[in-house]
Amino acid sequence: MVERDNELKGTTFTISVLHIGDGEPERIRQLLAEKVAQAPYFFNCAPLVINVSRLEQIPNFEQLKELVELEEFVLVGITGARDEKMKTAAKAAGLAVMASGKSRTIPPEPARDVAPLAEPTPELPAVIPTKVHVGPVRSGQQIYAAGTSLVVLGSVSPGAEVLADDSIHIYGALRGRAIAGAMGNNQARIYCQHLEAELISIAGTFQLSDALPSDFMQQPAHIRLDNEQLHIDSIK
Repeated sequence: MVERDNELKGTTFTISVLHIGDGEPERIRQLLAEKVAQAPYFFNCAPLVINVSRLEQIPNFEQLKELVELEEFVLVGITGARDEKMKTAAKAAGLAVMASGKSRTIPPEPARDVAPLAEPTPELPAVIPTKVHVGPVRSGQQIYAAGTSLVVLGSVSPGAEVLADDSIHIYGALRGRAIAGAMGNNQARIYCQHLEAELISIAGTFQLSDALPSDFMQQPAHIRLDNEQLHIDSIK
């Protein structure tokens, strides 16, 4: 009989971050309700982290947790806490206190006198072939390219979803949802020949259709992530 031990392993997940400028519950609830109404399948039971770096006062974390869960999100923690009092209040509400990747520092290792090692022979990295989907992606259909890029030789219909851990290339119209860098790759890109997306996302940073610049709608477009913001460029 094979023994299966419990293991604790590190991994990466894409989590949406809600930046709040005040602790007013009703305003936060309205914002979440609007986002859910625009893309219900994308946000259903989605994990959420609240960035509290702009708050001057400690909010009622119990109340925030309750209203977030009423909108079908799962509040897992906070980030950007100013002081220990805010961290303690969040922990008391059962929330994790998280640090963004940019704020973490790794102390340098002390210098050691060691003999130089011979340079190892470089090994070629394993290459995962690009996933290619030929034809349209129809409403209700989901295509996921795990560990690689996705090429769609067709259009993505409203209500359809394409995901990739790397970049997404759509040789047709993007009218559904496109989620690149699904495991946190912020260098991923989205390319399409005709932009009418319901939602675009790279490494957890997303924009819904109402936030897309009108100048780029129905045009060939290239979407990238820069300083935690999505940027859209025309493809000439």
